[in-house]
Amino acid sequence: MKKNILVTGGAGFIGSHIVDELVKRGHNVTVYDNLEPQVHGINAKIPDYLNKEIKFIKADVRDRNTLKKAIKNIDTIFHKAAMVGVGQSMYKIEHYVSVNTLGGATLLDILANEKHSVSKLIVASSMSIYGEGEYNCAKCGRLAPELRSMPQLLEHNWELKCPECGEEISPIPTSENKKVIPNSIYSITKRDHEEMFLVVGRAYDIPTVAFRYFNVYGSRQALSNPYTGVAAIFSGRLLNNNMPVIYEDGLQTRDFIHVSDVVQANMLAMENEKADYSVFNVGTGRKLSVLDVAKIIAKNMGKDISPNVIGKFRKGDVRHCYSDNSKINKTLGFIPEVTFEKGMKELISWVAIQNADDKGDKAVKELELYGLTV
Repeated sequence: MKKNILVTGGAGFIGSHIVDELVKRGHNVTVYDNLEPQVHGINAKIPDYLNKEIKFIKADVRDRNTLKKAIKNIDTIFHKAAMVGVGQSMYKIEHYVSVNTLGGATLLDILANEKHSVSKLIVASSMSIYGEGEYNCAKCGRLAPELRSMPQLLEHNWELKCPECGEEISPIPTSENKKVIPNSIYSITKRDHEEMFLVVGRAYDIPTVAFRYFNVYGSRQALSNPYTGVAAIFSGRLLNNNMPVIYEDGLQTRDFIHVSDVVQANMLAMENEKADYSVFNVGTGRKLSVLDVAKIIAKNMGKDISPNVIGKFRKGDVRHCYSDNSKINKTLGFIPEVTFEKGMKELISWVAIQNADDKGDKAVKELELYGLTV
């Protein structure tokens, strides 16, 4: 059945791919986006990649009057609008909280106080709300440890130890049952998103789904934004023949999922009532070291450039976190289809025809200036 759908942040990386799939399925789609300069550039126009069969509204999610009008006659809302960047969020605190938390609150306040036809909400959360991932200790069993201590990090002792017996522990897939321990302003605002949307959805009988995205990559990721995903940051650096900068020893691991698989998860949630009022991981269940990611990207780009492993650490960084996909698989039948090797070819083919203003060094210096790296 054809629906009227609103995608906030729909001109961005993930949002625009969701828009393409919605249009392909015959839905009427409205994109609501402020064309954030850090993502789209100063005085940005609607990006060329944005689907031409949509209605576009350029506005901020905190603009209540415009957002209220945009919601009229809408059936489903995908809320993807947000400022993205863990490190930057720690010194642009007011801005991140305003755009993310207040922006989400503005949308929810409209739904609570105005007449509307919205019957489904799908909101983007983040794996960053977990803090460290889950681990197993050979002696003590399953663990959900806190962040590494400063004395440990100052010794460049990167791996976690069991808080009970002191032995080294091994990372295991992180499930939705793990206690969330946000470790940045950004991750706090994403926790705000999922908790606010779910509690309002339940109160007003609006089926709501929250997705905890792991490290999403693919075409249309902003290469000139030094606070975006690591795959895009590395690609932008290499495109300019600069070394990717890697903290710690590079052996920290993450779960990299292609944007097309994220789109698949969103479509499943939209169409399946079993998803309602639930939180789901969206990852692959495969962990990759950051060092390996940098090498794979360089190889695919044909660049003989080794990463610069600087041995410093960023305050709040986690060592290992990758997805337990069992819940979304069992509930929605979600199975990631794109391997990192295949997805990287898609990303690199897109990167090859882009121009990137490499601001990576500027971002590194800013983190140092604010004392966020040691």
